[in-house]
Amino acid sequence: MRIRLLALLCIALASCLPAHAEDATPIKIGVLKFGTVSWVMDTIQANGFDKAEGISLDIVPLASTQATAVGLQGGSLDLVATDWLWVSRERTSGGDFTFAPFTTALGAIMVPPESPIKTLADLKGKTLGVAGGPLDKSWLLIVAYALRTANIDLRTETTQEFGAPPLLAERAKQGQIDAVLNFWPYAARLEAVGFTQLIGLEDVVRELGAKGEVSMVGYVFNEDWAQRNPKVIDGFVRAAAKANELLATSDAEWERLKPIMSANDPSFTDATFEALRRRFREGIPERSVESEEADAKILYQFLRELGGPKLVGSGTELAPGTFWHGTEK
Repeated sequence: MRIRLLALLCIALASCLPAHAEDATPIKIGVLKFGTVSWVMDTIQANGFDKAEGISLDIVPLASTQATAVGLQGGSLDLVATDWLWVSRERTSGGDFTFAPFTTALGAIMVPPESPIKTLADLKGKTLGVAGGPLDKSWLLIVAYALRTANIDLRTETTQEFGAPPLLAERAKQGQIDAVLNFWPYAARLEAVGFTQLIGLEDVVRELGAKGEVSMVGYVFNEDWAQRNPKVIDGFVRAAAKANELLATSDAEWERLKPIMSANDPSFTDATFEALRRRFREGIPERSVESEEADAKILYQFLRELGGPKLVGSGTELAPGTFWHGTEK
């Protein structure tokens, strides 16, 4: 009898207590080690934005974008960060993934201090480092921009050196290549050591017809999973928005993140920190999903024309449902 009374007392007490972390619904997120998405995830967790939404982030650090895609496709991950072009291609092939914007920060062509290269035309005959491969989206958009504005084909009038972003950044600093098109975090690091921006992708997309800045990278997840777990995905999107708002306004939060940002980077300086913070803040999405989707449809056509089926698959337009518009009410 005493045992039963004790059990009933424990149950009664438990029912009066507030919800604990164990009650939160976990969401498994694949994140690149030392990637910028990890800054947002850490901000969410450190400030309890996930718990406030009834979710908990289960962060899975991974070494490559391919690994995140495999995890998402295989069902071992609920959410990853990748681009809407991949999502559109998957949907064209029968996939069910969808995309919520993460950042409008893109890449830039960076040139060394006191470089004679002042315009795209000055790249003729020069060696240009390009992060990624010949089908990299930033590269193809720059090619389209140069053809339209300067009537030059960078594919034939420069010598390209394709490679990993950190390797190309180092080669640029050592003077082994004349200029480098790199992803925004590496462009920011080069900016911190005196490099200047020849052209940024933000300007390129506007020239190609976008009405504003476009998020190429976003949070990607399975649409069916999201519809079956509306509180989870809506809670995550709200938590990410709260983190962005804090990062946009709080210098103290960035100071807290500083050790994470500088991890495994012996060349990290205050100038590096300032450049990364500024560029991240500039890339926080501010437009509606509908506006971003409309511009993505325009950019898709340039990418399809220059990249062909190897890049976009069999699609002729951005696949319907590529952009996430929220759970059904």
